Amino acid sequence: MKLVTFVHNGSTRIGALVGADRVVDFSQADPSLPGDMIGLLRGGEAALAAARQAAGSSQTIALADVKLLAPVPHPDKIICIGLNYSDHAAETGQPIPKFPIVFSKYSNTVIATGENIVLPRVSNEVDYEAELGFVIGKTARHVSAANALEYIAGYMPINDVSARDYQTRISQWTMGKTFDTFAPMGPALVTSDEVGDPGNLAINLTINGETLQNSNTNKLIFGVPQLVEALTEVMTLQPGDVVSTGTPPGVGMARNPKRYMRPGDVVNITIEKLGTLSNPVVAE
Repeated sequence: MKLVTFVHNGSTRIGALVGADRVVDFSQADPSLPGDMIGLLRGGEAALAAARQAAGSSQTIALADVKLLAPVPHPDKIICIGLNYSDHAAETGQPIPKFPIVFSKYSNTVIATGENIVLPRVSNEVDYEAELGFVIGKTARHVSAANALEYIAGYMPINDVSARDYQTRISQWTMGKTFDTFAPMGPALVTSDEVGDPGNLAINLTINGETLQNSNTNKLIFGVPQLVEALTEVMTLQPGDVVSTGTPPGVGMARNPKRYMRPGDVVNITIEKLGTLSNPVVAE
């Protein structure tokens, strides 16, 4: 399933994308289902099974008649991984990490496909980062890599937007990563059964049609299972928590000349099996 959160007739709902241009509204197809994405995920396999049945409804809404929100509009945790492709570490002059580099974003950063990335007036170095994101489907603590994929509800593209001038002021990256609109994600949460191996997905970023990042998740240093194991050694992950796995090479700060985002740009991130996340860029 391609699970979505959307607004229709002034009401926020969840449902499933059907084909290229239709949406099933779960509140109509099965009113017993939870009304928000985290509630659906907390319902476990029973809720997802009911959602799959509801997704087969013939009563659909035109995609053009709804406004997509981020699949998980208000995640409790947004956990990001830095320098997780060896060639990206090399292009930024950093050593290959021995352990995952972890930082956080907050819900203020979350926007959906089609919404504006806002370049803050205080930064002139706002960069793009195409990333594979995954969403936790059930409570996870001390989960081994061998069992990790059982805890993942699905996957989606994420843009880990970064104000490099703020990120590099101090050793902690938080300020450069958490401006409003700095975590576009979506368009849909594609359930794990439709994705298969998350460690072999083509990932691509273009700006105004020009390819700037083009790689594959098989080049991740720490793959999805290893990340789940490392994170759950420390914290409990809950349904709806979002993890962004790091970006491949080609970021703007490493180019010569540097290529930061500019007002009027359109940034598209396409990940195999997951669709395209598209965001215009505007000045604050």
